[in-house]
Formats: sequence, structure tokens, C-alpha cells
Amino acid sequence: MTHCSRSDRHRPATDNPGPRRSTVSTALGCLALILASSPPSTAFAHDLGGVMGGFGSGFGHPLAGFDHFLAMLAVGLWGAQMGGRAVWSLPATFPLIMCIGGVAGMLGLMPDATIKIAIALSLITLGGAIAARWKAPEWAALLIVALFAIFHGYPHGQLTLRAADPAAFTVGFVVSTGAIHILGIAVGYGLGRIWNGMLVRALGLAIAASGVYFLIT
Repeated sequence: MTHCSRSDRHRPATDNPGPRRSTVSTALGCLALILASSPPSTAFAHDLGGVMGGFGSGFGHPLAGFDHFLAMLAVGLWGAQMGGRAVWSLPATFPLIMCIGGVAGMLGLMPDATIKIAIALSLITLGGAIAARWKAPEWAALLIVALFAIFHGYPHGQLTLRAADPAAFTVGFVVSTGAIHILGIAVGYGLGRIWNGMLVRALGLAIAASGVYFLIT
């Protein structure tokens, strides 16, 4: 029969802090990389100037600013995290509703300041949902994705008016959006198997923090 010493009996039980510290470090590392790569002058893709081209310009536009890229990545990540029909329904909804937002942008229905705030809030909301591992009802997730897709499509519509080939430009940014969604799904599935999905949640936290950064700069 073994006996515990007095010091062992009174030692408070503690969890292993290793995974937690690693997850926090990963989130901070992701955030540092994102912010270092996106200074305020180029953070918003809709600040681009000049005449747009055709398919190539449309395809490159979502990649030109981290505000759009991170939101589209987050849609894929969230869909993969939720699983089920959300894996394809969220990424399919976003580019479709973006086209409606694009029409609103061509008509100039909203001020640019409102669009910038809404895009920053989309990162906070989508990243926060991923960080919290929120398995929302599908209708609620679709509503959130559709709402923010309008604001992300708006600047694309504004740029379409400057495109040499508006139709090809539109096809380009829709295809690019779909590709980023697929990347998000792949990353979500790949990282979702590590540490019970903690890396995906850390990435969501970094996306949400980037939204706060874009909001205050």
C-alpha cells in the first residue's frame, strides 16, 4: 500500500499548459504574419486605383487585399468546421450574393466608409464564430454569410465599372472567390485533425483580431 506525502496531498491539481500555450502562440503568430503582410495602405482591396482589365484583373482582385481574402478563407474554414451541408452551402452562397452586392456597387447605393466598416465586422464575426467553434443552424450561418457577401461584392461592382471587359472581370473575381473558399475548406479539414481543431480556432482568432485591426486603422 502506497502513501502520499503531505506535500503531494495538498498540491493543487493543474492541467498541462503545453497545448494551451502552443495554441495561443499559434494564434499570435498567425496574427503577426497577417498584420505584417497587410499595412493599412493596402489592407483594403477596394482602394486599388487605375483601369481594370478583364479576367486576370478580376481574378487577382480578391487576392490584392487581406480584408477580402481573409473573409473568403473564413467562409471555407467555417463550413469545414461545421461539417454537413455547410461545407458546400456556405461557399456556394457567398459568391452568388456577392454578385448582388456588385450590382449595388455599380449603382453606388452605399458610402465607402460603411463598406469598410462592414467588411471589418465580417472578419470579426466569421473569425469569432470559428474561434468559438460555433455550429450555428444552417439558416443562421447562411444569413450571416449572405449579409457580409453583399458588402464584399460592393467594391467589386465599383471596379467593374472601370474594367476594360466587365463580364470577364466579374467571372474572374467569382472564380477567384471560389478558389479561396476551396483553400479554406482544405485548410479547415487539414488543421481540424490537429489538437482537436485548436489550430483552426486559433486561425479564426487571428482573423477576428485582424478585423479589429482593420476597423481601428
